[in-house]
Amino acid sequence: MPGEFELIHRIRRSYLPTPAVRLGPGDDCGMLLPRTRATLLTTDMLTEGVDFILEECGPRAVGRKAMAVNLSDIAAMAGIPTAALVSVAIPQGMNVSNELMAGLREVADEFGVPIVGGDTNSWNGGLVVNVVVLGEPNPHSGPVLRSGAKVGDAVFVTGPCGGSILGRHLKPKPRIREAVELARRFRLHSMIDVSDGLGADLGHILEESGVGAVLDANAIPIHANAKELAKQTGRTPLDHALNDGEDFELVFTVPASEAEEVAASGLAIRIGEIQSAGYEIHRDGHREPLVSRGWQHVL
Repeated sequence: MPGEFELIHRIRRSYLPTPAVRLGPGDDCGMLLPRTRATLLTTDMLTEGVDFILEECGPRAVGRKAMAVNLSDIAAMAGIPTAALVSVAIPQGMNVSNELMAGLREVADEFGVPIVGGDTNSWNGGLVVNVVVLGEPNPHSGPVLRSGAKVGDAVFVTGPCGGSILGRHLKPKPRIREAVELARRFRLHSMIDVSDGLGADLGHILEESGVGAVLDANAIPIHANAKELAKQTGRTPLDHALNDGEDFELVFTVPASEAEEVAASGLAIRIGEIQSAGYEIHRDGHREPLVSRGWQHVL
């Protein structure tokens, strides 16, 4: 089994420099040359038994997911990722570093993000992977926050949701390019990525913005996985679309005056409207309260 130093050497050999990175892995710190006065920072930790089952998915898929979920956070603010750091706790006696690193690199390289450093260790527990991603605010919009939704805004989502546990939860697709394009063309008032569930994550926007919303049940895009899973669970496909989580689509709001243009762009689907208070869903000709459950890590 390769030791810690061998894994570090592999990370260094795979490092690809970019203009934003002055110093890559090899010293006690990396060094960036930021092109803006602000820096976006995000981190997410994946732990075996909670976020993945290693025997079922393999280390390459874990690496891909670990990088992708952090890039999705950058996308949620319409940011541009610039660098990443990776820290790994590897189970003693287990050789996962090659495939794990390959998965991390696949996603990082797709978006031009250099892995500039991190840390490795071994222990007697399960595999743990923590990624930190740095980024720059979008020059067109600045950072798009959760707290900017306004009464009358149209609510959009970039793609279908639900049923990700059937395999998509291990293959997130960060909507970096979509977010950059949306920020370039439209006035994004608020945005978030769907990690905990469409209903729950839109709820975070409502809470931070101090507003409410009404969703159109017939407009919510439902993934084929949600329909397939509904046959097994007895829940409705809509329930899965609203509550399953780990879809990593973007939910955002724009002024009502831009709603038709956003819909015509093909970048997102309109699913509702921001109102002054309350969280409701419109179906079968009437409104009812929307109670979102979503995914929560148990502490």
